[in-house]
Amino acid sequence: MTAPDVLVIGAGVVGAACAWYATRAGLRVTVVDRGPVAGGTTGAGEGNILVSDKPPGAELRLAQLSSGLWRDLGEQVGGFEYEPKGGVVVASAAETLDQLGTLADDQRGAGVEVTMIGPDGLSDYEPHLNPALAGGAYYPQDAQVQPALAAARLLRAARAEGAELRSGVEVRGLLRDGDKVTGVRTGDGDLAAGAVINAAGTWGGEIARLAGIDLPVLPRRGFILVTEPLPRIVRHKVYAAEYVSDVASGDADLQTSPVVEGTPAGPVLIGSSRERVGYDRTLSVPALRAVAAKAIGLFPVLAGVSVMRAYRGFRPYCPDHLPVIGPDPRAPGLLHACGHEGAGIGLSAATGLLLSQVLTGRDTDLDLSPFRPERFA
Repeated sequence: MTAPDVLVIGAGVVGAACAWYATRAGLRVTVVDRGPVAGGTTGAGEGNILVSDKPPGAELRLAQLSSGLWRDLGEQVGGFEYEPKGGVVVASAAETLDQLGTLADDQRGAGVEVTMIGPDGLSDYEPHLNPALAGGAYYPQDAQVQPALAAARLLRAARAEGAELRSGVEVRGLLRDGDKVTGVRTGDGDLAAGAVINAAGTWGGEIARLAGIDLPVLPRRGFILVTEPLPRIVRHKVYAAEYVSDVASGDADLQTSPVVEGTPAGPVLIGSSRERVGYDRTLSVPALRAVAAKAIGLFPVLAGVSVMRAYRGFRPYCPDHLPVIGPDPRAPGLLHACGHEGAGIGLSAATGLLLSQVLTGRDTDLDLSPFRPERFA
């Protein structure tokens, strides 16, 4: 059997995007995962494709590239509930609104579309928002997908072009020829490959350690509440301005900031929380209560709504809040596509495209140096 040009570790949305773009570039691809498709962080995500929460810089450029790719991907791979519904960021006080306006000005200079909203204008965007809010900002480029469906459709399309998917296969080591990585060792035997992509999400650091490399990717736990099906009372992705600072924080303790959005099926998704507690999957009642209370603060209409379920996921956190993307010079043949934290759904398309360009020797659409794996050394 001929070894693939690329072996992707991880069948979440990042690994799926890597497989799709590598296959489209003419490479032979195999994807392995110890669990099912989207069985990790992807299956526990909201599906955000955001530019609104990113200040000018490397991550915003990556998000802008990815946002454009997502607009076309649905047609290419068969659809996955892509909703270009836009985002509304709200401020509870005049001071916070001023800070949001400063960020919006900076983002406009980087090509982001944003409209500031006064307190009297919020109801035009979201009729059920709390009228006591000071104002907000509208970001028409924000969007949402159904993340597990997106990963599945990307992999299905890659398989139709010749890629192979092997679920239930755990990577236990990396094959080496000197320093060069030449494949993986699994519970089902050795699999050779021309190159290996580490798209293992929260477990990306563990895969790197198999190559003797320190990659500080850590789990950051978050909870999401899912309401009963409702009429479309939330039109956009709506979140409090404090969410931006919470995302950028390195604090390990529990943080909550309200994020609320509707879905095509009717349920409203309510987040968000974040805390570093390792892989502790315990259901945290205090976190759920805090998330619910803050959501009601934004949308009082939710006070009488039933919650059907809650779920948790682990975001792959990096200390500098940038993903790890690109070849690792410490282990030639190993490339990384992990550490995207809560932005992995949105950034996955660009990540896959850029690595396909690296693997085929083409110029990349973005400078990858801010995301280089060895920056932590």
